[in-house]
Amino acid sequence: MSSIARRAGVGLGTLYRHFPTREALLEALLRTSFDELTARATELEDSSSAEDALVAWLRDFVVCAHEYRGAIAAMTTAIADPNSALHASCTTMKAAGTQLLVRAQAKGVARNDIDGTDLFALGAALAWLGDQPSLAPRADHLFSVMTSAILTTRPSSEATPKRATRARR
Repeated sequence: MSSIARRAGVGLGTLYRHFPTREALLEALLRTSFDELTARATELEDSSSAEDALVAWLRDFVVCAHEYRGAIAAMTTAIADPNSALHASCTTMKAAGTQLLVRAQAKGVARNDIDGTDLFALGAALAWLGDQPSLAPRADHLFSVMTSAILTTRPSSEATPKRATRARR
């Protein structure tokens, strides 16, 4: 927590007053990220083809899940625990991704035998790969393999930029 306070330019006491535990800080950060992912899904639905929107959102989901240490476990726990402080925003974010999947399925560009829970699990698995030193170099390739397995068509190259993960916070 002291390195987080230092990077944020605040005193440790200030950080602890607002976030008494690392988990409380992670929840606040993730809630913001989940809300951004929800908004991003709406933006993509309005501006991209169904397959490009789905792939771009899934990539953003993977980046979000990998960005903060402990995020993957927090996400998978929150989605299953209605009492979690993150449950509502996590469920809303998952529903936004599900809507993109349903849109792609309706257009015939995504498999019909997967649902939002599958998409969430696949995104979490892809983010987990970024945590594994021996697998992290393969993350982009495996993202491509995974999206090829979800889609019935290939997305445009703009929807699949390099690097499925970014530096952790």
